[in-house]
Parts: sequence; structure tokens; C-alpha cells
Amino acid sequence: MQTFRDLEKHLGLVPSEVATTLAEVERGRGREESFRRQNPQLLHTLVEVARIQSTEASNAIENIVAPHRRIVELVEEKTTPDTRPEQEIAGYRLVLDRIHSSAEAIPLKPSVDLQLHRDLYSFTSTPGGKWKSTQNEVAEIDAKGNKIAIVFQGTPPFATPGAIDELHDRFEESVKEGRYPRPLLIGAFVFDFLMIHPFNDGNGRISRLLTLLMLYQAGHDVGRFVSLEKLIADSKETYYESLRKSTAGWEKGAHDIWPWINYFLGILTAAYKELEERVGDVASGRGSKRARIHQLIRSNVSDEFTFEELSRALPDISAVHIRKEIRKLRDQGAVESPGPGGRIWKRLRSDF
Repeated sequence: MQTFRDLEKHLGLVPSEVATTLAEVERGRGREESFRRQNPQLLHTLVEVARIQSTEASNAIENIVAPHRRIVELVEEKTTPDTRPEQEIAGYRLVLDRIHSSAEAIPLKPSVDLQLHRDLYSFTSTPGGKWKSTQNEVAEIDAKGNKIAIVFQGTPPFATPGAIDELHDRFEESVKEGRYPRPLLIGAFVFDFLMIHPFNDGNGRISRLLTLLMLYQAGHDVGRFVSLEKLIADSKETYYESLRKSTAGWEKGAHDIWPWINYFLGILTAAYKELEERVGDVASGRGSKRARIHQLIRSNVSDEFTFEELSRALPDISAVHIRKEIRKLRDQGAVESPGPGGRIWKRLRSDF
């Protein structure tokens, strides 16, 4: 809430590079609206791919992982979760789908934060939907689960409910006032939410879900078609670095929020560019089919992928052509099929 206590101080003087990025974001929103009118079927296909990538990536940022094929089955509701990571992954999918389907009907208020957190843990034995009871911190964790560094410590538990109430009230007032661009306010809300760190666990995932909710309500639907969570996972080090740079002095309102805002808007810009590239490739036939198949396999957040996933993401390329390219990559030692039937594939390297 510290940013919102003096928005003029923190957001009043917008750096020129941020103003340029804001303009790019608005242009991206306009093109997205055009894409929705011109090619709704393609965007529907992109939604299905983004659901899987978002669920996998947002959990992977917190080192909650499962085999890719299991994640696909959980997202498509073709199986039930067997392990604790799978239970948390299934909970994220549940909340993500509700935001996708009902964003306009979901009010942004503290009780909804609690409800989303409760639902995030609905498949586990851990009771969600309660503010934190112990002091917590944000730490950068490496791929092996080891703590690299403490990024910041959250608001004390006794002060958390009041801080969240204030954050929501001030955000709502600033939106009604209409003085600052909505993407800046959303970025500031997410930052203050992370600084408060209101839950014992699940803060990062809830912050990303709230990001989608607020963006959808502001007319920025790009997160439906391109996974913002995957873009964050792919830039995890920069994510933590931007938080670290903006954290110092937050408890006194003396922080510099622009490193974080730059990162946040950069993710939005990258998402709009990726959406335009995907839609443009299909609509105009740009790029060889081989190159597009290779690019999709290389960019997948997990080393594992399925033939069905490639088919959904590349609806204009025949199944025969996709299988042919996968077999060529297998013969080159770039991918392998660890199971029978060739349904599940594993990327062994990315230099192709």
C-alpha cells in the first residue's frame, strides 16, 4: 500500500522509456481486439495452449513441478492429482479457469483474495483462504531448491489485514480517479501486494492470478492467448532483480518502483509481440512450417511435449507434417520418445 499512499511521488513523473512502453502496450491492445474479430478460432486454439503453459510455468517459478504429460492431463481434467505438486497444479488450473471465464463478474476485494487462495489449495490438505500467521520472506531459489538470496520480508502478520484493505481501497479510488494509466496502477498493485506478502504460502501464484484478473477487467486480454506466467518463468532472474531493486525503502514509502514497472510492462509488451507473431504467421503463411514447429518445441517451458500440444498450437499445419518433423528431430538426436506410442516427447537439446 506504500506506493498508493503517494501516487504522485511514485508514478507522477513517468520516465520517457516507460511512456514509450505504455504506448506500445496500448497499440498491442488495439491489435489484439482486431485479431479477436478477424480470427476467433485461432485465438481459441491459443487459449488452450496458454492454459497449459500458464499452469505449468507459474508453479515452476515456485519449484512446484510434475511431468509435462501429467500437467496436460490435469489441465484438460482427464485425471486427478496424485501427489502434492499435482494437487497444487490442479488448484492453479481451477482458479485460472475461473478468472478466464468470469473475470468481469469477480470483484477485486480482500475477500476475493482469500477465496482465490482457498481455491488454490482446494485439492490439498492445507487449509487456504487465511491471512498469514507467521512472518515470511521472498527468497530467490535455484533449480535445486536452494535459497540464493532474500529479496525482501513481508509485512508483519498483525498488520497484514489492514494493509491489504488499504491497498484495495486505494487502488479502487485511483482507478475511479482515472489520473494514471491502468497498466501502471496494476503494476503498482501487484508490487505492493508482493511487498505485503499476505499469505504463508502461495503469494507469487496469487499475485500472477490477480494480475490476469486486473488486466482482463482493464481490457488487456493478451494473457488469455499468450502465457504471461511463461514469459515470467523465462525471465525469472530479471523478475527477482527488478523486485530487489524496487524493494529498498518500501516500508517508509521511499522506494523506487520504476525497475519493477519497467519489468512488468516489458512482460506485457513481449506478450503482445508474441501474439502478433503467432497470429501473423498463421494468417499470412509467414515462416516455414518446419521453422515454426522447431520454434514451438524449443520455446516450450518444459522439456516434455506432446504431439497433441503441437497440433493445437499449429492448426494450419497437418498432423502428417508435424509427425514428419518430429521424426527428423528424433533421428538428429534432438528429441526422444521415452514412452510407447510416440505420444509423449522429450526435448534433449535446443540447437536446432
